[in-house]
Amino acid sequence: MIEEKKRTFVFDFDSTLTQVEAFEELAEVSLKGDPKRKEKIAQIAKITDQGVDGDITFTQSLEMRLKILQAHKNHLDTLVKRLSKKISPSISRNKDFFKQFSDDIYILSCGFKEFIDPIMTKYNVPSDRIFANTFEYDANGFITGFDRDNDLSKPDGKIDQLKKMALPGEIHMIGDGFSDYQTRAAGIADKFYAFTENVARTNILDKADHIAPTFDEYLFKEHLPMAISYPKNRIKVLLLEGIHEDAVAQLKTEGYQVELLAGSLSEYELCEAVKGKHLIGIRSKTQITKKVVDSADRLLAIGAFCIGTNQIDLQACMLKGVSVFNAPFSNTRSVVEMVIGEMIMLMRGTHQKSMAMHRGVWDKSAKGSFEIRGKKLGIVGYGNIGSQLSVLAEALGMQVIYFDTGDKLALGNAQKMNSLKDLMKKADVVSLHVDGNPNNEGIIGKKELGWMKDGAVLLNLARGKVVDLNALKAALESGKLRGAAIDVFPSEPKSNDESFECPFTGMDNVILTPHIGGSTIEAQKNIAAYVPDALVNYVNTGDSFSSVNLPGVRVPEIQGAHRLLHIHTNIPGIMARINNIFSRFNINVVGQYLKTNQEIGYLVTDIDKEYNSDVVEELRKIDHTIKLRVLY
Repeated sequence: MIEEKKRTFVFDFDSTLTQVEAFEELAEVSLKGDPKRKEKIAQIAKITDQGVDGDITFTQSLEMRLKILQAHKNHLDTLVKRLSKKISPSISRNKDFFKQFSDDIYILSCGFKEFIDPIMTKYNVPSDRIFANTFEYDANGFITGFDRDNDLSKPDGKIDQLKKMALPGEIHMIGDGFSDYQTRAAGIADKFYAFTENVARTNILDKADHIAPTFDEYLFKEHLPMAISYPKNRIKVLLLEGIHEDAVAQLKTEGYQVELLAGSLSEYELCEAVKGKHLIGIRSKTQITKKVVDSADRLLAIGAFCIGTNQIDLQACMLKGVSVFNAPFSNTRSVVEMVIGEMIMLMRGTHQKSMAMHRGVWDKSAKGSFEIRGKKLGIVGYGNIGSQLSVLAEALGMQVIYFDTGDKLALGNAQKMNSLKDLMKKADVVSLHVDGNPNNEGIIGKKELGWMKDGAVLLNLARGKVVDLNALKAALESGKLRGAAIDVFPSEPKSNDESFECPFTGMDNVILTPHIGGSTIEAQKNIAAYVPDALVNYVNTGDSFSSVNLPGVRVPEIQGAHRLLHIHTNIPGIMARINNIFSRFNINVVGQYLKTNQEIGYLVTDIDKEYNSDVVEELRKIDHTIKLRVLY
């Protein structure tokens, strides 16, 4: 609810309402073609900072910059167009605020009315409430100076001007500079908000009543209407296991607070770390248990920066209304290329010969060395990776057979086998690509290895618990299998600092890799783009279409309405109760999207902009409500 107290809102212009300093933009226009343009623009920027920080008087700053600018009246139209495209994002997002409180908004700037007026009138701030400097021109239209009688051209000008304005109510000064803070220090402004969306000036941050990384933060703090329900700068993100820097940058660009850790955490450590966090990003080593989920008091979503999600208790997340997103396709190519490379090395005996040469043995021989062309590749698990491998292997001349418990469309000339046994008996190379379903644990043991052709090879780049390692070692030592490549293990070190042990160390016919099937620069960049995008889209719009554990709802973008997300236990009568509340409060529903699974329902409702906010509390009180979010 909006408070009744009278407030007057006073805004700075440069680097507050706009993302840039206007004089620097004007320099880009007026100095076009000047061979020393870059040097002069840098000089102007330095002088601007000196004036804003109080190192020189503002009058001196104006004089020095105008002398360098060499600007003409005709340059101003271009300047206005440039500045209009560089309104601060959170200001632009909350344009409705300027309309709703137009009678209480003033601009107090040491900039110039010639470019401020045409921009701010579009935000319902008329010229008579814009207090700024004005230019002086010569007979040819060149800017030669400024009105020196204007208080805003002088030291302490904002203080003197604000005194004369005698504004009513509690005066809030919102700006980024030292002169904005001075109005509070002089007792003229009642509150000073240091606006840091564009520039953070350290000399004022500790002096501000509050720091506003965005205008949303100011509105939230003052309980004023805003375009979004929660300031993005308050959304806290925890990223573990050295998530790619592109993902970090994307989430920070969105305005989120991001904490990055290089390794994984124990359950106890994670239970503490997740408190207060809205989003978590992990890779394969971090275990998100029910205890971790229960410890998370604000968690909205988890991003798995990998394909698998078996390290996450999806059921616990679902029952808490926490959505989980992964990257099902992003590292597919990387895994497939590694499989093909290792397959060739094992069939040619390349790895064994390399190991022998490290020991000083020269074994130049074709014995036991085979091409993969014409050989049968058996793929166990014909999902994203298995099917991609099928296509590339066939292009290399292999005959592809596959087995999958699901009904999957065969690509190219691949043939589906009726059973795992049929595949194991026929394949020269067996490559495993099943998911982390508990039913897949131990599917390759002594019996299954016994079905394989003598001299065949096995590759596991899927899950560590799929293969009985001791049975595989026995098959390799007996000569039943010619070789194996293992990238995943039942137990893996949590960080690069821990030692690694497994039954195959020292065996020349086994290629061991530290779970790097998908670890390429390309794959990590793809994942770093895909997962943050899914997380941000879910936070901003409620779109759960690519969620692993919540019912997938694809929602459109909307304007002029509020969006409510209601996650609830899937029992009869919930929808009726929700819509009954809307009816009682005379709320018009402009769009409603529901998807359910056996246990929960996910409802997205778009309602008219104007509504009684008590409806939110009523919706929260509905029995079996798991989570309610108001987006905007």
